[in-house]
Amino acid sequence: MSKRMIIDDVRDQYANVAKGGLSNESNSIRSIASAFGYSEEDLNQLPAEANMGLSCGNPMALAGIREGEVVVDLGCGGGMDVFLAARKVGSTGRVIGIDMTTEMLERARAGQQKLGLTNVEFHQSTIDRLPLPDNSVDCVISNCVINLVPDKLAVFQEIMRVLKPGGRVALSDIATKKELPNEVKQSIEAYVGCISGAIRIDEYRSLLEQAGLTSVVVNETGADLNAYAMASGGECCGEVSCCSDAGQSPAETEQKSLHDGLASAMQSFDANAFVASVRVHALKQPSTHDAS
Repeated sequence: MSKRMIIDDVRDQYANVAKGGLSNESNSIRSIASAFGYSEEDLNQLPAEANMGLSCGNPMALAGIREGEVVVDLGCGGGMDVFLAARKVGSTGRVIGIDMTTEMLERARAGQQKLGLTNVEFHQSTIDRLPLPDNSVDCVISNCVINLVPDKLAVFQEIMRVLKPGGRVALSDIATKKELPNEVKQSIEAYVGCISGAIRIDEYRSLLEQAGLTSVVVNETGADLNAYAMASGGECCGEVSCCSDAGQSPAETEQKSLHDGLASAMQSFDANAFVASVRVHALKQPSTHDAS
């Protein structure tokens, strides 16, 4: 499949999710976010449309965002991490959300309006060509998005370009621990669901360093990737009642296809044996002038 076809498929699938009924008001969707490190306090701060159960970690937990900083969220979706970061940067800071999907940005802007945030802006773009100036950003975050991009080195080079000297990267993503089964590698559901487009942990580290970033750390979180089944329409997950969302409209059921497809793909293999949720941290070296 060509890079263009992959990008178009990803955009179409995420547009469908954005148009659907998945939201922070759903117990199953909140449970996914909780499984990947978001607290109830975090989730209670969000407008309903911000959380669609698409996380694989919580980049805010390692970003160390401070008041007055400029933060960029790559693949911001409905704005979940943008809104959480906006509280940390305060009125003197700025948070910029980047997403290629029109429907996701509509959700994000609706959430921004509900919260009345003036220190937030959103731009429509792919994350391998950022509409931002050189050396303009203090921190780059992302949540389960870079694995969806065919040319990951291009993304890391763009991150390097826009970061200020001394700036940092805090990513949550999926990486592979060993070769995926062929049927999973060929599954578009597994690709859109962040599995089959993932790269090996050591390659992830190597590409960041190749882009010029330093102090690179890529650590497994130990999170259970089967958490995605919580939003699958055909699953009830122990103490978490996926069936609590029964009675939803046909349109809402249809828009669960991404989670359903991923859950189906993962039934054919033990996902946790092959892939891992990872936390990624890296720095752009300070300039010689700054270091002195």
